[in-house]
Amino acid sequence: MMPTEIADTLNHLEWDALRSFCAPCRELPLLNRETIQQLVKADLLRLEDDCPAITTMGRKVVVCGSPRLWNS
Repeated sequence: MMPTEIADTLNHLEWDALRSFCAPCRELPLLNRETIQQLVKADLLRLEDDCPAITTMGRKVVVCGSPRLWNS
């Protein structure tokens, strides 16, 4: 799948959670565990010592964005 296609499959909670991992600040907001699990299953986040971290594909998805979300 292309990054924009992946981005189109994310709901707003997943999209906001994924974007929050690109922020330079290490203080992340409290996130829904189910949302994190979905992003890990999609290979957009990985767990490092039980802490989520964005993957290379996750960064590509954030950079490319979603045409569906651009119009909302």
